[in-house]
Amino acid sequence: MKKNLRVKFTLLLAVSLISILLLSGCGKSYDATLRVYNWGDYMDKSVITDFEKEYNIKVIYSTFTTNEDMYVSLKSGGSTYDVVFPSEYMVKRMINEDMLHKINMDNIPNFKYIDDRFKNPPWDPNNEYSVPYFWGTLGIVYNKTMVDDPVDSWEILWNEKYERQILMLDSQRDSIGLTLQMLGYSMNTRNLDELEEAKQKLIEQKPLVLAYVGDEVKDKMVGGEAALAVVWSGEAVAMKWENPDLEYVIPKEGGNLWFDCAVIPKSSKNKEAAELFINYLCDPEIAFRNTDYIGYSTPNTETMKMLDEELLNDIAAYPSDEDIANAEVFDDVSDALELYDRIWTEIKAK
Repeated sequence: MKKNLRVKFTLLLAVSLISILLLSGCGKSYDATLRVYNWGDYMDKSVITDFEKEYNIKVIYSTFTTNEDMYVSLKSGGSTYDVVFPSEYMVKRMINEDMLHKINMDNIPNFKYIDDRFKNPPWDPNNEYSVPYFWGTLGIVYNKTMVDDPVDSWEILWNEKYERQILMLDSQRDSIGLTLQMLGYSMNTRNLDELEEAKQKLIEQKPLVLAYVGDEVKDKMVGGEAALAVVWSGEAVAMKWENPDLEYVIPKEGGNLWFDCAVIPKSSKNKEAAELFINYLCDPEIAFRNTDYIGYSTPNTETMKMLDEELLNDIAAYPSDEDIANAEVFDDVSDALELYDRIWTEIKAK
């Protein structure tokens, strides 16, 4: 009798243990650390928390302000990251300099949800190194109660009527690029005379500029501290939610069309976990939480089905093909980087 009871108890214990194992996680537990390097305020923190809980992976999350700052941090070798989010031109540069791992797309099954328009881009023709994260445009946000002139060109940023009411981006490529475009040149020019002309134009503008800003542009515009600001489109969406007096336009010169991507640096110590994280971000529900929190445009087709019609019709969030017909995409200008750096330094020094 005791033997039978012992057998029954052993069987019951075994069944209980199996049940616990099944309930405790159908997925793999990694017990690892993942270092993520992203733009400021560019991911819903709850997404990170839920990822940590689901996979037993500790995420150490750091932020950067510009692509150039991110590049210097990685190139110096002082910091190690597993997932980084550069823009398209920087992805191309990092590929050319052998700074990135190829991504095993077998580990990114959610890549199937990425819109075909964003696959196989010029900077990564076979999507070997990058996965689209967000996309958008560069344009102007203005306060309708403070601006009574038509806002349809970069030229308004040089209108003396708005002296000390203009916010410019503290970003080399964006500020120099929009000025080049206003002057009728390519945002990707290597021509010294064209760059010098853009430099002089930006120096002339300095007395009109309240500040060169980064993430703080949102609070300043929402708070009515300035009349006009150069912004990335996702910031404009968030600003308009908080202040209905704000409007966003893509200048008639074309503006800039940009794409931020997830990549894995060669310095990564946990490539498998990095791919797991990238795949997690491509899950339609997770992508929805991110775009709902941030306001930036998703490349995820299933996520777009969850969005409000009003947002889908907002030029700041999802511009039509006509809206971006003249937009330029930044190219890698590392062959002229010293020239761009000198021009930018001289602008900021004035």
